[in-house]
Amino acid sequence: MPAHQFILNGQTVSVEAPEDLSLLWVLRDVLGVTGPKYGCGVGVCGACTSHLDGEAFRPCIQPVGGLSGREVVTIEGLGAQGLHPVQQAWMDEDVAQCGFCQPGQIMAAVALLKRNAQPSDADIDAAMSDNVCRCGTYVRIRAAIKRAALLLRSGAGGG
Repeated sequence: MPAHQFILNGQTVSVEAPEDLSLLWVLRDVLGVTGPKYGCGVGVCGACTSHLDGEAFRPCIQPVGGLSGREVVTIEGLGAQGLHPVQQAWMDEDVAQCGFCQPGQIMAAVALLKRNAQPSDADIDAAMSDNVCRCGTYVRIRAAIKRAALLLRSGAGGG
């Protein structure tokens, strides 16, 4: 089995795995990083959303073979230096109900706010539309993203 080396949450990791093995399974089963959740396995629900080289992506459809030298950040790496403003806003707005989708939702929200510091409701809805929340906390997700945008603009929080 080939070894694959990439940066995970700021640390270089090397794993032996088949080239075509999904990064999600490498994260969860080989490296013990369980923040990204298995939801659908085909990249449509958003439960596993993480960042690859600073952009939101779905580890469930990313083969580990294409990651050499690239940087992966999961929810665990987002708050490594203290709560990210999006995480703080999530708590302030009591977004989570069951919590299953929340790591992916948060990572998608962080990516949105990197691209758009003052998103409108339509911007938020469009950016978050492919991250599914079975509990239906979309109104609170939108409120948390707006709160996080204010926190980020004011320089509050980590991240």
